[in-house]
Amino acid sequence: MLKQFLKSLIITVLTLEARLMLARYKPKIVAVTGTVGKTSTKDALHGVLVGHFRVRKSEKSFNSHMGIPLTILGLPSAYGNPFLWARNILFGLGAIFFSNNYPDWLVMEVGAGEPGDIKRFGNLLHPDAVVVTRLSDVPVHVEFFKSPKEVIKEKSFLVQSLKDDGTLFLNSDDSEVMALRDSKRQCKLAIFGIEEPADFQASNLEITYEKNRYGATPAGITFKVNRHGNAVPISLRGALGRQHVYPALAALAFGESLGLNIVDMADSIARYTAPPGRMRIISGVKHTTIIDDSYNSSPVAVAEALRTLGEIKTDGGPDAKSQGKKIAVLGDMLELGKYSAKAHEKAGEEAAAAAGLLVTVGLRARDIAMGALDNGLDEKNIFQFEDATEAGKFVEEIMRERDIVLVKGSQGMRLEKIVEEIMAYPKDKEKLLVRQGPEWLKR
Repeated sequence: MLKQFLKSLIITVLTLEARLMLARYKPKIVAVTGTVGKTSTKDALHGVLVGHFRVRKSEKSFNSHMGIPLTILGLPSAYGNPFLWARNILFGLGAIFFSNNYPDWLVMEVGAGEPGDIKRFGNLLHPDAVVVTRLSDVPVHVEFFKSPKEVIKEKSFLVQSLKDDGTLFLNSDDSEVMALRDSKRQCKLAIFGIEEPADFQASNLEITYEKNRYGATPAGITFKVNRHGNAVPISLRGALGRQHVYPALAALAFGESLGLNIVDMADSIARYTAPPGRMRIISGVKHTTIIDDSYNSSPVAVAEALRTLGEIKTDGGPDAKSQGKKIAVLGDMLELGKYSAKAHEKAGEEAAAAAGLLVTVGLRARDIAMGALDNGLDEKNIFQFEDATEAGKFVEEIMRERDIVLVKGSQGMRLEKIVEEIMAYPKDKEKLLVRQGPEWLKR
């Protein structure tokens, strides 16, 4: 009880300081929301702004009651240390009056953990631009809302908080996102997408491969961005999936609204590195490839990850020494409430279509196994575990040369432990994997 009171007090004080900071320095703000893709989009927006403006972004996934004020104040998290929180409060007070070179732009990631969150964030930020990435039929955190529609309604409050002369950036491939246009009619609008007509539209999406002594392995993606009849080529290394196309499109649309050159921005995006745990390509043991998507999970994100896994070629070309297999390692999707069982069974159906072997981690993920079995995946190719460490050791044992291993699960499942177990160079884990800070490693 006392701990919760102190947490609420710290949030209240930091939010007040953040409000004073915004009032004093009046930065421009671009806010990103959605049920998937927020962090990647935030990072892509930051990438096109750097070099043109003074800019600060939300660190990691600072998108909550604590993270948003900390970003505005330019302070780190103190986790569970009350003395460091006291220091943060003092430093925040000092920053209000003595901050030098405060950013021209703040790139803010905005999430919703419970009803009322985004309305409060919107009232604090009053953004100059809002980007909505994608919404889903069964979004993460839905168990804290009456229904998925209530989650979408919560997201709409950020759109409503957009300044009247601001710009709204929407994903044309998501009808629920496009419907948010009705939440704010007195603003400019820019649309980005892949499948549906858009102002910034991607086409010719392909997976690129890198030749080595074992054949060819996935290296990244290429695509073209069509704008005003011109096609600008984009190349991204080190990550896979449409999940990284949408952030690039949003960043290009946002940058153009500020007068930035699209070709120059394309070069900036080519240097962009996907955040850890978001479809990152990592070298695995035994000359294998890991697709590390272990940051978090939701039904729509699992579907996209498995779609990408299914598209990867494992024959390696004429120089390949062996045919690789596709292994999907899927953990529990948390905070889905009454939608959990059905969502996990659907993920199993998708896994059966994309992978030759399925490894599940967690009690809820048993429904993934059931869904895969019901949709044709042989029982002998389905393996179930309750613990990430145990599952990681098993996966390492069954991996063979040229295999492709997708690892995805909710944050609480800690599937980065599996990636650490099977990655070729575990000494690089601190820069490649999620949740490598001391607070997480203690858990």
